Amino acid sequence: MSDNVNVNANAEQTEQEYNEVVRIRREKLASLKEAGKDPFTLTKYDVSAYSNDIKADFEAYEGKTVTIAGRIVSRRIMGKASFVNLQDSEGNIQSYIRRDDVDAGLPEGESVYAEFKKWDIGDIIGVEGFVFKTKTGEMSVHAQKITLLAKSLLPLPEKFHGLKDTDLRYRQRYVDLIVNPEVRDTFYKRSMILKEIRNYLDSKGFLEVDTPILVPLEIGASARPFKTHHNTLDMDMYLRIETELYLKRLIVGGMHKVYEVGRIFRNEGMDTKHNPEFTSIELYQAFTDYYGMMDLVEELYKLLAEKICGSLVIDYQGNKIDMGKWERLTMVEAVKKYAGVDYNDWKTDEEARECAKKMHVHVEDNATKGTVLIEFFDAYVEEKLIQPTFIYDYPVENSPLAKRKPTNPAFTERFEYFINATEFGNAFSELNDPIDQKERFEKQVAAKRAAEPDTGAEVDYDYVTALEYGMPPTGGLGFGIDRLVMLLTDSASIRDVLLFPTMKPID
Repeated sequence: MSDNVNVNANAEQTEQEYNEVVRIRREKLASLKEAGKDPFTLTKYDVSAYSNDIKADFEAYEGKTVTIAGRIVSRRIMGKASFVNLQDSEGNIQSYIRRDDVDAGLPEGESVYAEFKKWDIGDIIGVEGFVFKTKTGEMSVHAQKITLLAKSLLPLPEKFHGLKDTDLRYRQRYVDLIVNPEVRDTFYKRSMILKEIRNYLDSKGFLEVDTPILVPLEIGASARPFKTHHNTLDMDMYLRIETELYLKRLIVGGMHKVYEVGRIFRNEGMDTKHNPEFTSIELYQAFTDYYGMMDLVEELYKLLAEKICGSLVIDYQGNKIDMGKWERLTMVEAVKKYAGVDYNDWKTDEEARECAKKMHVHVEDNATKGTVLIEFFDAYVEEKLIQPTFIYDYPVENSPLAKRKPTNPAFTERFEYFINATEFGNAFSELNDPIDQKERFEKQVAAKRAAEPDTGAEVDYDYVTALEYGMPPTGGLGFGIDRLVMLLTDSASIRDVLLFPTMKPID
């Protein structure tokens, strides 16, 4: 009982200390306003240099006057002179502030330096001065003028020793970015990854486009959409679960290389690899097939590894991933390799189900050979795919948009690729037969309605109409940006690579 009392007492004391700090900071702001020095009235501060620019090219800056601005993250007050460490968008840099310099020319009785000593960790300030090195060799800015640009009314967590509570980090990303510089680095890399992907695709002649986020019908795919209502049109609408069908309409229209980087919304579960809204990229190229998409993926991922990580061999959650080596296996080959089961030995669906039963793989009573193969893959194979691997030729049962293999209509020209036992992307030789597509859509919707009587799933007959005008042979690819960023930044959770992940409100 005494331990609980002590814990509660410490928590209460900490809260009291926090509230006292907040009260004092608000009083300081009130005093500034009374003196006509409200920092929040300032509208502009001309910054001429950033911390990393100065450090990277010190010889060019040495002795020159610069203006820098940033947040005070630490300081040492030493009587008539002080040192502060400023954090800007690029990094941090030290500033040397001496009373005789910053107070020079002020009327008697006024002292910017005296005001500066009342400023707090977290305040945002501007410094004008010349670049030099201290006696210890640290690159710094010797201040001639200092300006309070914004007052921080709340203290940084743990006196700037870091924000450790994971849930709080995601909820208050603005604080996380201040106190954990490696987090900012992750999101800078995310931006670089997107830039490199666009550069690569643009160089290949692809055109970036935008397609609707609000769509008029719930398509028959397995993903559950978010539903809303358009008041003016008085109709229900859905947030898109993919961009595929609109992009392929563009292929029909003669735009033969298109891609979209877009937000996707799925009203489903959340875990370390899934968030209700996420970013994907889908691309479509006429007159190629899924092998063309394999080549594109391999080339792009090698480029990204070298550009972002500086090497084809990257570290991810304790594993060395060699992005320079990609294995290619059909699903039949993969199941035979890792489960010791050969799909070609099954003569009937019943034989396949019996095999599953012996191997303790759960399948439905009416499961087909193709469905059983998929269940074996899930049970035995995926967890083994640590190094980059293409798994191709999927059963038609779970590939409603992929073209059947001419040599074996039970399979489709589809692949997924896996890294670190995780699926990273999906690609097809796209189905362009409108009659086959219509039949598959209708079967898919019927199955969903049977499983979920209240579903609003419908067949996208307009897409079928588009195919009836003729779509050339086409290769299509889709992959999640968030998982790719996780891989290239060694991040364990999707929430680590989303600036503002979906969170349940505390209250």
